[in-house]
Amino acid sequence: MTTFAPDSLALNRKLPLWYQVSQSLRASILGRSPEAPLRLPTEDALALHYGVSVLTMRQALKELETEGLISRHRRRGTFIEPSAQRGAPVRLLGSVDAIVAQQSGMRTELLEHGPTPIPPELAEFYPELTEVTAYRRLRSDEETGEPTNHAWNYVHPDIAAAIDPSDLLRWPMTKVLRDAVGVRISRITDTVEARLADPETARLLDIPLLSPILHYTGVSYDEDGRAVDVARIHYRGDRFSFTVTLEA
Repeated sequence: MTTFAPDSLALNRKLPLWYQVSQSLRASILGRSPEAPLRLPTEDALALHYGVSVLTMRQALKELETEGLISRHRRRGTFIEPSAQRGAPVRLLGSVDAIVAQQSGMRTELLEHGPTPIPPELAEFYPELTEVTAYRRLRSDEETGEPTNHAWNYVHPDIAAAIDPSDLLRWPMTKVLRDAVGVRISRITDTVEARLADPETARLLDIPLLSPILHYTGVSYDEDGRAVDVARIHYRGDRFSFTVTLEA
């Protein structure tokens, strides 16, 4: 039987070897092509491939087994779980057009919208206001119907007055602000951090409580430097990754 071929890895001796190997193999598994075989090479072959001991390799494989990415069977070998797959990545992009493209392509449900007090942690973006207009949406994969992210947008009330809520069912907020409302967005500041799903997020995204999620905050500014929208989005951690490319 043909076995799966993982990517190579340049090891950093300052980090635990088992962790580096597990993350490299994890990325190879999640990024594999649909035609790739499911059977992994033996522990000895993998240890030789990565240049580590069999004990280190065994620890790395145990980590992936705990995650549910592989299953190990005595005498039969180690196999990738068919359900192990990566969703669309969340990427750091350089233009508003690129950000709009990143946010498109999902089925959107508008859960609620209306005036709301500014959350204390967002007050710095709207220092002159006590209230904004909030929009809450749930996005799902168009093919499978699986929920992928839960989004809140806190929009400046002057801007929100011109928003047609039905536009948010087919367009991302950034596109609505720019193309439907006519806001001249000058920049968007993004922050991404790892969190654990609270009860409401876990329910909406159909994941276990305290599952890992990616928490995204995006602040859009107009040409006058005024914040016009603060987006807070919870992405399922098992369907998204965050990639940054830096030119050296």
